[in-house]
Amino acid sequence: MKVGIFDSGIGGLSVLHHAMKVMPQTHFLYYADREHVPYGEKTVEEIRGFVEEILNFFIEKQVDAVLIACNTATSVSDMEFRSRFPVPIVGMEPAVKKAVEQYHEENSRILVAATPVTIAGNKLHLLLDRVDREHEVDLIALPGLVRFAEAGEFDSSQVDAYLRQELSQFDLNRYGTVVLGCTHFNYFKRNFCRIFPGNVDFVDGKGGSIRQLLRLLHQEEASDCSHQVDYYFSGKPASETELKQIEMYLTRLEEMYQIYRRKANAKHFL
Repeated sequence: MKVGIFDSGIGGLSVLHHAMKVMPQTHFLYYADREHVPYGEKTVEEIRGFVEEILNFFIEKQVDAVLIACNTATSVSDMEFRSRFPVPIVGMEPAVKKAVEQYHEENSRILVAATPVTIAGNKLHLLLDRVDREHEVDLIALPGLVRFAEAGEFDSSQVDAYLRQELSQFDLNRYGTVVLGCTHFNYFKRNFCRIFPGNVDFVDGKGGSIRQLLRLLHQEEASDCSHQVDYYFSGKPASETELKQIEMYLTRLEEMYQIYRRKANAKHFL
């Protein structure tokens, strides 16, 4: 089975990292569109053009399915657009419903962090109209985190200073859950934990999207998986330098994953 996964950059590696752990006997093609990152600051028309180009690339590679590992790209890719291609296409959206249903506690609010395009998009606001009946969800755009992630800058004082400045508009004592509505944001859980005064639960949509993909492919999750991955940067095979960068990003993701496994009660590392 061959599955294409793409993102504007390296954010979608967090989705690939999870997929490699649960999807058996899969040949992954990971496409980072670094020539056009960040998507969250582009126009809707530009993003749709990028998505169409990438989907055509995957069709030429004869994939069996595509996972759009980018909330921003998903937010502008409507069903009519996706129905034009002959393979299942699964997108991602901020996991607001999961946060409201599973993580909400009394007197505790939910903060959704995403890119400007996702925050302003009609798809997110329609979702909020359906699930946020008690008006307990707030939104914030954090485009700077995408740039920090693409530069491989995670634990610097500049990242923390940026987050403190952007989050200063909120009383952080009131929040118990942060929805990571951009796959790039998964690299910054430690930063959020340093800034929020109490423990917060992190929620994102990668698990649900991968389960939907497995359903469409009539596959089941597995724990002992073999896989192959081919990496592309805006349509070109990744260079040795780029492969080393990818290894660094995957190592960070694995470190956070292992922290959660060792600290099973520390929900904020989910």
